[in-house]
This record gives sequence, structure tokens and C-alpha cells, in this order.
Amino acid sequence: MNKKALTVGQFYSDNCHKLKLQLLNSNAGFERIISTPELHRPGLALAGFLDVFTYDRIQILGNTEIRYLFSLSEKKRRESLERVLDFDIPCLIITHNNNVPPELLSITTRKQICLFRTKYTRTVFSHFLIDYLNSYFAPQTTVHGTLVDVYGIGVLFTGRSGIGKSEIALDLVERGHRLVADDVVLITKKAEEILMGEAREIAEHHLEIRGLGLIDVRRIFGVRSVRVHKRVEVEVKLVDFDAREDYERTGLNSQTTSILGVEIPTVILPINPGKNITVIAETIALNQLLKIYGHHTPEEFNEKLMEKIRQQEREHLLELKMRDFLDKDFE
Repeated sequence: MNKKALTVGQFYSDNCHKLKLQLLNSNAGFERIISTPELHRPGLALAGFLDVFTYDRIQILGNTEIRYLFSLSEKKRRESLERVLDFDIPCLIITHNNNVPPELLSITTRKQICLFRTKYTRTVFSHFLIDYLNSYFAPQTTVHGTLVDVYGIGVLFTGRSGIGKSEIALDLVERGHRLVADDVVLITKKAEEILMGEAREIAEHHLEIRGLGLIDVRRIFGVRSVRVHKRVEVEVKLVDFDAREDYERTGLNSQTTSILGVEIPTVILPINPGKNITVIAETIALNQLLKIYGHHTPEEFNEKLMEKIRQQEREHLLELKMRDFLDKDFE
């Protein structure tokens, strides 16, 4: 799922205070589109080399670019800027409160390209801006399920409609855990291996309980019972119990689910009467914590079992050798 296009106007509205942005000309360029999280410093383009000019990015003018422009004659400066600004540039940002060449201001105004200025240095400003753009353009998807923070582990409950995801979440909240999202979980890929889950804004902090309806978890259980977003770390797939199915018994055959190209551990949990799913969910979260700290119980148990088998084999071989020795003792 892709977010809607980012306009220069929305970018300015979102960041004018945080990035200390000052609009130097009119807002006529607010409808221009920012289509990539990448930034560009047009130093080579200003010098006349346009073969690899990535004009579709936000253009950052730091100390080097501004001093280069002021080093040119008025005529050369205007020619350089006309050549660069002839491209469909989203906007330009001058860093470090540098002075603005008058030709730059007049040309950007005429071509309806927004020109901003910030007091931040280029390095600091770029860091803040890239963080915002990466977050905005991050890949997203929605998952039908319920996300709960259980002992600091983001547990995503999935399964058919009506199987009990929301009821399990309610029980977990009552036991001191924190609801993140119910019914529809919006998942964003924040980094190479990080998935962050949150609720849709309209449904934030709400649970839908069949027979009861919608409840406001934050108002009923207090602010400690909810959180805005949480990393998705393990999926618990709830299924109806089927005696013909062969469910995992040892935990050695780990399963995973791919969400936005990121693999997360998956536990398939059959539902049948009398099973305390809430306690099992807490155990799944604690077990995941153990794995994070390097302890994999099934593998450790399997290694102990294999070592016991190897020890018995060694003892058996030793016993056979002793018997063979005694059988050949004719004294």
C-alpha cells in the first residue's frame, strides 16, 4: 500500500517548525510533488554538468553551493541558475542561514518553485529531513488482526473473523499488557528488518467485542493499557482445532511469516475449549524474549537429548569391548 503523493505544501506544513523552515518566496509551488526520499546537492549541475542531474529530488544548497554562486559574475550566476531551474525541481532549501543570491529568488519565484531557508547546518538538516522522508515513503500494508504489547514483545494475533483475537487482547489488557491495534493493523517497514504496527487513527485504542460492541480501552483501563505503535516481533496465528492436523510439538521446526519482505516468527495455535490462550500468549512472548537473549529451549533440549544418546552409545561400546575382552580371557 502506497501513501498519497507528498506535496511541497504538506512537506512544509509538517516540518516548518521542526526544521526551522522559512519560505522565501510565494506558495505557488506548494502543489509540486516530492516523489523520493533521496536528497541532492546540485553543485555539479550549477557548474554546468547536467548528465546525471537528479532534478526530481529536493535540492539542498549548502555553504559550498552558495559560495560558488556568489563567486560568479551576475551574468554567469543567472545563466547557471536558469539552466538548473529549467528542470522540474520540487523545491530548493538553503541551509546555515546563508544569504540568498537575488537571481535565485527572482527565478524561483517566476518559475513557481518554492525556496526555503533553515538555520541548521547541511549535515544536521539532512539528517532530520531524511528521517522524515524515509518515514513518509516507507512501505506499508494492512493486516487483519490484533497487535498487543506483551512483556515488551509485539505479538500480532491473526486468524479468521470471530475466532477470538479481540477477546484475547482484552484479557491481556486486563492482565496488565498494552493494546496497540485491533481489527486492522497498519504495518510500516521502518528499516531493513523492522516492522512497526499501529492502529488506524479513527480506531485507535478501541476494541470490538462481539456481543458487547466497541469499547474504549484507554478510558476503561487507563493510559497504561495502550500504546500508539509497537514493533511487530512474532505472529500468533489462531486456527480452529482439527484432530487430523499435525501441530508442532517440539518447537524445532520454526515457521515464519513474510510481511513486506521481513520474516517474523510464527506460532500456529489451535483453539479448543478449555485452553488458556492468554497464558499461552504470555508464554510465547517470554519465549521470544529468551530467544532474543540467545536461549532457544527446543534446540537446547534437543542438544541435551543428543548428548545423552551419544553418551549411552559410548557406554554401550565400552561394555561391548569389555565383554569381548572377557570372552577371550582363557586364564
